[in-house]
Amino acid sequence: MTKHLSSLLQNSAKAKTKAGGRLVGDSERLPLGRFYRLNKPMQQAENTEHLKRLPEQFPHPLAIEWGEDDFGLYQMVELFGVEHVFRWIPPGLFQLGSPKNEEGRFERETLHWVTLTEGFWLGETVISQQQWKAVMDENRSETAEDNLPQVRISWDDCARFIEAINSEHKGLGARFPTEAEWEYACRAGSNTTVCWGEKLDLSNANFLGTWDFGVNREGGALQKICPVKSYLPNAWGLYQMHGNVWEWCWDYFSDYPAGNSENPEGPEEETVSEDYKLNGRAVRVLRGGSWGSRGRNLRSAYRGRNRPDERNNYIGFRLALGRELGRGGAANKKAEPQALRSSE
Repeated sequence: MTKHLSSLLQNSAKAKTKAGGRLVGDSERLPLGRFYRLNKPMQQAENTEHLKRLPEQFPHPLAIEWGEDDFGLYQMVELFGVEHVFRWIPPGLFQLGSPKNEEGRFERETLHWVTLTEGFWLGETVISQQQWKAVMDENRSETAEDNLPQVRISWDDCARFIEAINSEHKGLGARFPTEAEWEYACRAGSNTTVCWGEKLDLSNANFLGTWDFGVNREGGALQKICPVKSYLPNAWGLYQMHGNVWEWCWDYFSDYPAGNSENPEGPEEETVSEDYKLNGRAVRVLRGGSWGSRGRNLRSAYRGRNRPDERNNYIGFRLALGRELGRGGAANKKAEPQALRSSE
């Protein structure tokens, strides 16, 4: 039986009244700078009933504000005294990678169908310096400012950040997004070079202002990181999925598997090819490009990578909430193209 968002929100309002949370009203403006509209039914297509379109629990007990707006469901959670806003990313089917005729494409972006059978929550911004410092009591960034992205953090550092949050808040399910989840959320239903279309310029994202090496640079590049909400969000309410800072993902970097897949999480470390190791360590996936990147590396399909202990001024990360990840078995099982397409 299909759930409708209106009843889910009504139930959440009753459940949270005593906890002090608030369901945002139609005419209220929040510090987030958007108007929120509630009770717009979210329908399920008949052929996607096997997918959980709505979260099992909404809002989370830690949520202090929640609702629905033009981007979808959101909830604000307070962690270590600092607010984090998460966007609901519904399950679905999409094509991971890039077509052979996409400008700037690399061979390791093999286009294939992926099904994500469960939705998840994703931070509407990368982790800010304020959010990081509240958990880790440190700030390695060379420029200290609360609303700048936290940079100079390795994958290993981010894993410790996640562990600290989950130790303090049992059942929250904080984690990295997988590479497939990241690209799915970045695209937000698009199949274009970047989430808003085919063209990239400095009005859309923070990058070098040149498409590729040897191409004249467009004037006006910031040449530094900028605050986490400096550009318009994508269709699902996520800010700066292209540019500003690279974002760590869960997966070890490898060639995509042959054929289509369901809930991929990357390979086991011991199976990673020597081609994808640096100084003996398997590299992890980076996505999105940065303020120091050429434009072709900001494409939705572009796959970056680095050692998990690498720290520099170009790398941050975005927090996800969702199912526990575990490689092998069903987590990486192949699905027939026909079965996948019937789920569109």
